[in-house]
Amino acid sequence: MEHRISDPRTNDKIRVPEVRLVGPAGEQVGVVPIDTALRLAREADLDLVEVAPNSRPPVVKIMDYGKFKYETAQKAKEARRNQANTVLKEVRFRLKIDSHDYETKRKRAEGFLKDGDKVKAMILFRGREQSRPDQGVRLLARFAEDVREFGNVESNPTIDGRNMVMVIGPVKSKVDAKAEQNAKRAAARNQNDDAASTDAVEAPTSQEQ
Repeated sequence: MEHRISDPRTNDKIRVPEVRLVGPAGEQVGVVPIDTALRLAREADLDLVEVAPNSRPPVVKIMDYGKFKYETAQKAKEARRNQANTVLKEVRFRLKIDSHDYETKRKRAEGFLKDGDKVKAMILFRGREQSRPDQGVRLLARFAEDVREFGNVESNPTIDGRNMVMVIGPVKSKVDAKAEQNAKRAAARNQNDDAASTDAVEAPTSQEQ
């Protein structure tokens, strides 16, 4: 495999006279000659990995480098997947919105946030309403307060042409929200199965009747 610049130096590629050694369990061994560190790594059937090259002397650790690289790659892959799955949903308001319509929009936004998606709250100004941006700010502030259990403001209200926009991010990530939904469905299925089993046991037979 080609050695990439971003990879730490390992084993014989570490060319310094002495290093500060950390053992496989995280224990501090201290400053030792590089030959000693390499010997201890070989005896443990592990690798010697440079974890802090800019220290004086450099810090190295005895570890399973292949396993370390695999776990690091998996964590990076999971982080990218979480980021890619987040969707920006849009909820539109009028400045003179009635209470029923407002509640409908709020509940819809809460559903988006519960699912781990971001919400773009937008106020559409008409005519002279553009001269009253303070009312738009108050409406969006009220909205942010009403959904704060499920999301936090990521972008404060700003004017975008004839509109005012605010972005709210979910408290839970997309993956966490999905896992919670799956857990609730599984619990509901188990509860139904238990109820069905109880009914079957308690139902009297024709002989008992």
